[in-house]
Amino acid sequence: MTNVINQEVSVNAFYFAGQAMKTFPRAIEYSGHEVTFKSGLRYLVQRGAEAVRLFDMSGADGLTYRLQQQGDNWLLLGTKGAF
Repeated sequence: MTNVINQEVSVNAFYFAGQAMKTFPRAIEYSGHEVTFKSGLRYLVQRGAEAVRLFDMSGADGLTYRLQQQGDNWLLLGTKGAF
């Protein structure tokens, strides 16, 4: 089941992965909750001249978190439960 959130979040930590050293969020904070991620996938979506990064991150709590990054702003789009 998907839980739509659409809320700004603070990214507290980052990590780097792969030969290209791509940046991924390691931990976020929203609504008084802190979430740490184990791993994730990163997508680049082109909207006209603007690039938006989407992340599907696996949380230590078993949920998958979809995040959107536009410039310095981070938005938690939603969560999805374990299958």
